[in-house]
Amino acid sequence: MTPLLGSMFGADPIVGIASVTDGDTIEIHGQRIRFNGIDAPESAQQCEDAKGLRYQCGAKAAAALEVFLSESRPVHCEFVSWDRYGRYVGNCARSDGVNIAGWLVENGNALDWPKYSSGAYAGQQATAKAARRGIWSGSFQVPWEWRAEHRDNLQSTSAPLFAMGNTACKIKGNISAEGERIYHLPGQKFYDATRISESKGERWFCTEAEARSAGWRRSRR
Repeated sequence: MTPLLGSMFGADPIVGIASVTDGDTIEIHGQRIRFNGIDAPESAQQCEDAKGLRYQCGAKAAAALEVFLSESRPVHCEFVSWDRYGRYVGNCARSDGVNIAGWLVENGNALDWPKYSSGAYAGQQATAKAARRGIWSGSFQVPWEWRAEHRDNLQSTSAPLFAMGNTACKIKGNISAEGERIYHLPGQKFYDATRISESKGERWFCTEAEARSAGWRRSRR
């Protein structure tokens, strides 16, 4: 999260309806926004639940964030810095004032990232760990270590794996002209013709359960 422009070139606050890119990144008015001080599992990352079964923890964190944001709109973000990918790094809250990063950490959907937070969310993380919420219910690799091990794969694409659609995330979440949210599976009639535009709120999903929990329905053809 090293700033590109540092504090010399700041940015105005951003307010609007957010679309979820992954568990710690949203988009408002076409601007990618990374939550300051936390790190969520990557979209392609898997964790183990309490029974030792592997699941898409990154996708689950993104789905939880989507539901959480839908309950109180719009989102308000205050600028902190620019990161190395040109994303706006900010402190963001829902319209009811709830800090989004703090909620993600307290519910086990993300981790406090001391390198950037100075331990700001350590208390919420301790609460989540004690209650075995989210990723704390089983075992996981911290996201920054997971990225380091998969750096070659991540750098081989020009966009995040969640956006590009990888071997785990091939379900296309389309929004129709009437505003209906419909997801298409590989092999369905309109799958190949469907193009995903994240700026319009469309997105990729890793599982049907994730798509349904985010408010999409399956295409009937």
